[in-house]
Amino acid sequence: MYNDSSSLVTIDELCEILLIGKNTAYSLLKSGAIKSFKINRVWKIPRSSINEYITNQIEK
Repeated sequence: MYNDSSSLVTIDELCEILLIGKNTAYSLLKSGAIKSFKINRVWKIPRSSINEYITNQIEK
């Protein structure tokens, strides 16, 4: 599931991947820390954005 870097994930999947709660996930998305977009009212997050966020956190 996680190996396809071109696919999109939902907010629930983001929470599972990063082991965070929904409030934290929404904060990360709204702040732009994880690049994402909305289709209607549904957040879509590219897996590449999640990988980029993780890499940036490791480098800090």
